[in-house]
Amino acid sequence: MITRCPRRLALITAAAALAAAPGVFAQAPAPAAAAPITVAVDATQAPTKIVRSHEVIPVHPGPLTLYYPKWIPGEHAPDGPINNLTDLKFTANGQAVRWTRDLLDVFTFHVTVPEGATSLTADFEYIEPTAGGAYSESASATDKLLDLSWNQMVLYPAGFTSNQLTYDASLTLPDGWKFGTALPIDHQSGQQITFKPISLTLLVDSPVITGQYYRAVDITPPGEPIHHELDIVADSQAALGISQDAITGMTNLVAESGRLFGTRHYRDYHFLLTLSDHVAHFGLEHHESDDSRLPERALISPNATMSLGSLLAHEFVHSWNGKFRRPADLSTPEYETPMKTDLLWVYEGLTDYLGPMLAARSGLWKPAEYRQYLADISAELGPGRPGRTWRDLSDTAVGEPGLGGGRGWLNWRRDTDYYDEGDLLWLEVATIIHDQTHGQKSIDDFCHLFHGGPNDGPELKTYTFDQLVTALNQVAPYDWAGFFHERLTSLSPKAPTGGIENGGWEVVFDDQPIERRERRGNGGDEYTIGLELGQNGQVIDSIVGGAAFKAGVTSGMRVIAVNGRAYTHDLLEDAIKASKANTGPIALLVENNDYFITCNVDYHDGERYPHLQRVESKPDYLDELIKPRAGGQ
Repeated sequence: MITRCPRRLALITAAAALAAAPGVFAQAPAPAAAAPITVAVDATQAPTKIVRSHEVIPVHPGPLTLYYPKWIPGEHAPDGPINNLTDLKFTANGQAVRWTRDLLDVFTFHVTVPEGATSLTADFEYIEPTAGGAYSESASATDKLLDLSWNQMVLYPAGFTSNQLTYDASLTLPDGWKFGTALPIDHQSGQQITFKPISLTLLVDSPVITGQYYRAVDITPPGEPIHHELDIVADSQAALGISQDAITGMTNLVAESGRLFGTRHYRDYHFLLTLSDHVAHFGLEHHESDDSRLPERALISPNATMSLGSLLAHEFVHSWNGKFRRPADLSTPEYETPMKTDLLWVYEGLTDYLGPMLAARSGLWKPAEYRQYLADISAELGPGRPGRTWRDLSDTAVGEPGLGGGRGWLNWRRDTDYYDEGDLLWLEVATIIHDQTHGQKSIDDFCHLFHGGPNDGPELKTYTFDQLVTALNQVAPYDWAGFFHERLTSLSPKAPTGGIENGGWEVVFDDQPIERRERRGNGGDEYTIGLELGQNGQVIDSIVGGAAFKAGVTSGMRVIAVNGRAYTHDLLEDAIKASKANTGPIALLVENNDYFITCNVDYHDGERYPHLQRVESKPDYLDELIKPRAGGQ
């Protein structure tokens, strides 16, 4: 998630025109000049971290500008993996054609097509990274599998929208490897798959997962006319052993999504799940699939359904909220025009609310796990998170392209809070709809209205803030603009827990350990002495103003010992637990850039864990919101 660089005037003009006319981008006709481009990807050397692209681009003689995809949809930043493109060569009429890189934009290449040439061939290798990076620029290949993102493998000519460019794509796999994708297949011959002609928009939007160990699971609910499939690749055969409970939960998730939105906007849907300890772990949304990655043994661990509900439900919701309905300023005509991210609290925040709600409705999460999720979010956002007092929620969205991905000091500078705080924000919206309509309407009615309509396959329908407010007012008249303005610009140190309280619950802290299958933090340390610790005592974050921070412990240091004994997390928790009965400080020996210092932490309140507690004087609407709607659970 990052930024920078100048744009061609013609592209800026086109982007402005498309943003002013919602829906036009999704329907723009291809001009006659945009003849199909052929791209053949050779992944047979994927285990050695090399993937080759051979592209044939119809051209006319003269100057030609080509772009490597820069602003990747869903990544909200100009982070296309240009660093991994190597051995770039162009030929025309059998002769080499020299290229130059743009002086102001490293994603842009210039060539001069020689006289008589009708096509330009581009060949390059994509080097799969072994570590680092974010999303599609991160580690995506092992000896046994590959996650292929098409934006890694194509160049495209300037002067066209991504909808105006058609690609004839093919992919050759290592011997014996199988694959999963939402791309329509024309035919397959041995290890070569040829896909049906498709726009560049949908090509980039349709990744492929492939590997030696592969399994496809049909999760289409009974009576559902549209096929839904869970495609899994893993680093071992054993890792594919998904339980029947997880399959049932995923099938319920599909059914519950249909009830929530009332429609679908895809031809079929593929959950693409990669299980490996050697690829980056994240989820990235696409219209007819996702790209979700978890540790190798995630499906055969006790946390399996919690993990699926945490990640796959979120990415699935994006098919409606983010892909079908998308802020106009995030709906650029190709991959060179910059995106404006100010409405990420809707794009990601609403999704972050609806995903866990569907995970609970589908049975992937238990009600107690959903409530604990909300308690954790509330506790992590405040009180005691000082970044809230100088940087508002709106700015966490606006600043995403240039400020995302930082390490350390997150409580002070804030991170992608438009996700988690967006969850609380939209829960409050759900409770306001219920209250204002006296129980006659719900958040489901808004989703039907805002994300509904006929299923015409993958398409884009953009919106503005004013259109969002208008839709909410159609469901429940209210000062929505004022409500959002207040929440988005607030500098209160307290998390916005109005939705939890309206739902009949409250956030409390006590000494009862959290019982859940997935932890968001590392115990009670964040809420006691104010430390988030990683492996070997590494200080990931120190709450500015917290007890440990006041004692001199800050991000980047490492805890070496607790009260004179070599550090373990259990020892630290023992010291925190005993602090109530001790008058002396907790002595932490820490290492700071090869220097060792003792920091005496003045803390005496014992263990503190966040929970939700029922307020019996109010109806329990929170649990009502997560009750199944589709049945069959």
